[in-house]
Amino acid sequence: MSIPLLTINLAAEGGEFEAKWSRNRRWVVLLLLLLSLPMAAQREKTTFQTSGQWKPTTDVRADAVMVYGVNSNGQYSFSERVRSWRERGYTTHFMTGIAWGGYQDYFTGQWDGRQHLDEGQRDMHGDTIWHGQMVPYIVPTRNYLSYFKEKHIRPVINEGIDAIFLEEPEFWARGGYSESFKREWQEYYGFPWQPQHESAESTYLSNKLKYHLYYRALDEAFSFAKAYGREKGMNVRCYVPTHSLINYAQWQIVSPEASLASMASCDGYIAQVWTGTSRVPNYYNGRMRERVFETAFLEYGCMESMTRPTGRKMFFLTDPIEDGVRDWDDYKRNYQATFTAQLLYPQIADYEVMPWPDRIYERLYPVSAGSEERANIPRFYSTQMQVMVGALGDMPLSANRVSGSHGISVLMANSLMFQRSQEPVEGYDDPQLSNFFGLAMPLLKRGVPVGITHMENTGYGDTWKDISVLLMTYSNMKPLDPKAHEDIAQWVHDGGHLIYCGRDDDAFQHVREWWNQAGNHYQVPSAHLFSLMQMGENPADGIWHYGKGTVRVIRQDPKEFVMNAHADSELLNAVEDAYGQIEYKNSFVLERGCYVLAAVVDEGVTDEPLILTGNYIDLFDPALPLVRHKVVNPGEQAFLFDIDKVADRNVPQVLAAASRQSDETRTSRSYSFVAKSPSNTDNVMAILLPKKPRKITTDAAHYQSHWDRKERVLHLQFENSPEGIRVSIEW
Repeated sequence: MSIPLLTINLAAEGGEFEAKWSRNRRWVVLLLLLLSLPMAAQREKTTFQTSGQWKPTTDVRADAVMVYGVNSNGQYSFSERVRSWRERGYTTHFMTGIAWGGYQDYFTGQWDGRQHLDEGQRDMHGDTIWHGQMVPYIVPTRNYLSYFKEKHIRPVINEGIDAIFLEEPEFWARGGYSESFKREWQEYYGFPWQPQHESAESTYLSNKLKYHLYYRALDEAFSFAKAYGREKGMNVRCYVPTHSLINYAQWQIVSPEASLASMASCDGYIAQVWTGTSRVPNYYNGRMRERVFETAFLEYGCMESMTRPTGRKMFFLTDPIEDGVRDWDDYKRNYQATFTAQLLYPQIADYEVMPWPDRIYERLYPVSAGSEERANIPRFYSTQMQVMVGALGDMPLSANRVSGSHGISVLMANSLMFQRSQEPVEGYDDPQLSNFFGLAMPLLKRGVPVGITHMENTGYGDTWKDISVLLMTYSNMKPLDPKAHEDIAQWVHDGGHLIYCGRDDDAFQHVREWWNQAGNHYQVPSAHLFSLMQMGENPADGIWHYGKGTVRVIRQDPKEFVMNAHADSELLNAVEDAYGQIEYKNSFVLERGCYVLAAVVDEGVTDEPLILTGNYIDLFDPALPLVRHKVVNPGEQAFLFDIDKVADRNVPQVLAAASRQSDETRTSRSYSFVAKSPSNTDNVMAILLPKKPRKITTDAAHYQSHWDRKERVLHLQFENSPEGIRVSIEW
């Protein structure tokens, strides 16, 4: 008798695997298949970073954990820390800094017998720029990279780690004066080092070299990791957790940023956006102040657009607190703003749910603004935070788009970081990065979800998808490749509308670059672009036609639109003429599956609140109340669960909870599960049931419950446990 073959399909990241089973070789084929599956086949939708071992207080129940640093944390070795998380069911990855870290053995000479403190970044006074005690920011020399690969990558792969995150490749703009940097300058440029503070060209060249050094560092480290992984039979994936280009330019830090999206050895990023980056003040309507939601929206957009055309993976990060010491209300308010901003990008659905849970759950912070009293995270805030983290684990990708007029984008380039310095250079100054915000903020404040386009990605077709109007300036950046101009000109010829703003009179226009080298004799880089579009090299204000598209030239630097009050009308008129009818409003709304996100900006076109009507659970309220009308005032955000969007309301299910559920069992008359979350926190759950419960059984010492008859939602509250609280409900 013939035995039918069983076909097994296993979906995995990077492809699909198939095995055929028969009696005489049933184990061999399946075993070989399972051994060949990469670690990536495991769910890695949510992650977090910690230098600590597993503890009941920090068991945040993400899919993966990035164990930080290969050295001992003072109590436990790297192997012990990794094992502690694996035993609790976590996928384990590795994270460390590429520009700083616990690398004292390198600087003090323990590694190769020579001290390397001269490889720290130094400012013009000769002072080392420190990240911590005996932890300088590093000039990534080849010798340092040899050390880094041997001491901090090889041991990790030996431990079975197949995903490596090298964070924050950072070279401070004020650095560039150490002897090691001078040697790198001579090798790269072929002529002697120039003090960067002496001219615009020296500033530009210095920052361009810093950019190159960390591109080289990451490429070497990642290439080594992948090659060594292959020797061990592993597929090692490499990621860069990094601040946005906007923030690095604001903070005057140089990093490879968008160029990494095309690096063969780089698999993706973590967008390190949080309250600390987004609260940097900027100008709008003549006022400089914090605009956390708006800045976060632009930062996440900057990161999303950096990888979308290249197909690289992107995790979005939020932080329930921040590096700076603030009070708990400040943390909560700004966490909600950044959290909402990240979710308004529906094509990203992977998240670093928090960094450093030890400091979130275990450290003391002011109880209120100006208070000297300090306390652990309030129970209501940890409950709310865990509800939000749980929602990230369920957050779907969506084809929906945030409300507003789409297709208007601002052009950015990595060279945005090259013109940054502590003091004005040859008369050039760009306070608070106002030449960028001058193009973006007038639209964002009017409810237009303005996008970001990276000059490094203009060669990808997907970069131009759905862009109707592109805003650009060379007042704060310069093109690194003439090919980008050819791409822009082709886009205009095919029907795009370009708005170019700038006086083109800053000293950086004349640095040694391709537009004035190797046979090119353009006075400024825009002259090359304009010539390609048959506009002459120095067109005046006005509208020009090229092919099916148009170019509008405005001879003002964008910073003038926001540093002065009521000064953005010319920009807005130009956008309206190019785009057509634009929807101006003060709110942004997006639906993602059952989730509804909303944000209302202040300083907008109206002070009216947004009112959402439906059957919602308020996920920013730790009590998870059911609400019919949600009022969102200017300066506020909302995160709601739409009960009416549940696919089958007869299926019992947890709609929202400050825990992660597993071991779910359903019968026609019962529903049971296990809820896990960190100790010393309270769980609140909203559970959809087909009927009113007649019996609730739980391992919790005490619990409270409330039944909503109309929506058939049970609210259940009890204290959390990382070991798990079993809940059984009968009706």
